[in-house]
Amino acid sequence: MSAIDDVKQRTDIVEVIGQYTKLTKAGRNFKALCPFHSEKHASFFVYPEQQSWHCFGACSTGGDVFSFIMKKEGLSFGEALHSLATRAGVTIPTRFEREEGKEEKEELYHINDAAARYFHNLLLNSPAAEGARNYAANRGFSQKSVTDFQLGFSPDSWESLKQYLMERGYSEEKLLLAGLIVASENGKTHDRFRGRLMFPIRDHRGRTIGFGARALDDAMPKYLNSPQTPLFDKSSILYGLDLAASAIRQQDMVIIVEGYIDVITAHQNGITNAVASMGTALTETNVNSLKKLTRNLVLALDADAAGEEAMLRGVSYENILDNEIKVVVLPAGKDPDNVIREDINAWQQLLNDAVPIIDYTFNMVTSQLDLTTARDKSLAVERLAPTINNLKDTVRYAHYRHKLARLSNTPEHELESALKQRRPRTTRRRTVTPDQEIVTHAFNKLAASPLEEYCLALLLQHPELKEGSHDNLLPEYFENSENREIFTVWQQSDSPSSLKAALDATLQEYLDSLLNKGLPDNQPEQRYANCILRLREKYLKGLEQKRAEIFALEVDSGGIGADLVRLEEQGIEPSIQLREVFYKKAKGG
Repeated sequence: MSAIDDVKQRTDIVEVIGQYTKLTKAGRNFKALCPFHSEKHASFFVYPEQQSWHCFGACSTGGDVFSFIMKKEGLSFGEALHSLATRAGVTIPTRFEREEGKEEKEELYHINDAAARYFHNLLLNSPAAEGARNYAANRGFSQKSVTDFQLGFSPDSWESLKQYLMERGYSEEKLLLAGLIVASENGKTHDRFRGRLMFPIRDHRGRTIGFGARALDDAMPKYLNSPQTPLFDKSSILYGLDLAASAIRQQDMVIIVEGYIDVITAHQNGITNAVASMGTALTETNVNSLKKLTRNLVLALDADAAGEEAMLRGVSYENILDNEIKVVVLPAGKDPDNVIREDINAWQQLLNDAVPIIDYTFNMVTSQLDLTTARDKSLAVERLAPTINNLKDTVRYAHYRHKLARLSNTPEHELESALKQRRPRTTRRRTVTPDQEIVTHAFNKLAASPLEEYCLALLLQHPELKEGSHDNLLPEYFENSENREIFTVWQQSDSPSSLKAALDATLQEYLDSLLNKGLPDNQPEQRYANCILRLREKYLKGLEQKRAEIFALEVDSGGIGADLVRLEEQGIEPSIQLREVFYKKAKGG
């Protein structure tokens, strides 16, 4: 997580803006007299679920907490970041610290890459790797799979890798930091991985960040991973994502399996949208990473206790994803590798029959109970209440409450009372602020802006687009202040070097990621034109939704007067513009 992301996650926009103007509750949101211009009737609104604000009066603008502080205090982006960081208790690294950390990470990438090449060459050519080659062959791995996933072999030696890397100029200290060697109690170091089949683990950009290693004999543990390092964080990694990302986008679906071998077998058999979590548990970070590619997640974990527990935990991630997660119900004792190798058609049928994760959870819980007995009815409610109570969508909540009532033959009003008793208690707040859950959800929503990032990457990587004749792209189309800041400075710059020089140092690493973002090579002009339309549509839809909420609120409160007429008039223009967007999209841009 970058310092900017950390500040966003720890900052509540309602609390910040509330220090500049008096906010009053307005439905799910808040309203106030605009702190930027004089007015008699409130036209300024704050939206805690989106962590955003908008003035429908003379300002006719809005943004996030960064843009508010920049506008109110007359600060640059960097100054606003430091101001908010101080409030949130976040330390912003100095430029020297950032550059030093970046250089260190770059060296660790080079070290891991050299180790991966070393292991891979041994697997292909070393007589000592015969057992590893036989294992790969028995698993049915093709030569292409061995190459694509850069499988390797670590020799059964204490210092082979250490000596190889140190001979190439890498220090013992850096090898320790990369997790490739281990220090003993006597201070001596030795290779971490010995006599194992090696699986390089890469990030979404294809850079080697760590390793998984499988024993070829009875050595324990059977699988050994890299430790936590500046590059390797087990909770945030999805194995195979670098090779699967394109297929995930194209198919608008990702299949999550449990292990390296499941992923390799899947890809080898044409199932190229498969990835694996590092362990049995899918994490919130994993879900947010995949959400940028697709909202359609399918879990195909081993049908053992660990896999079942992982699926139970996965229920809570549906709220982050804003979509159902589905589960492939595997035959007992089988994993995806077995099923795919034995019968690809059987696998496809299992995929077609995937069930919503909540239905899977219901089946798993109720299959172990006798719902004709009072005791097991009570147990069913006890075990399923957290799942049902976790649902934010009222229709889905009602659906599964009804399902449990029917299964347990319990009147719905009695079941509702039982569910209510099992909801976590919340304490009343003295100050009017949104729940932390809303703030966290809003951060996740703002932190992931793939369309904004894609559009900026197009502009940065194709300078010729600056002189194009496309419809205007306006700064307010960018929800995230860091994206808006880069776009604004880009408009005033004549080269990448001048852009980098003009940007605040805290945005340099993010700018580099945009400049290096993988993009298709064909038709950048058409893709940019489509981006503008989509960003404009998103902006106008958001504006219309906010206007509609204000309209409904005014009607409910009986406040239909001059202000409402003005808001209705402002609402007409976005509708016209939206129709223009839809017309252009229908005509192909």
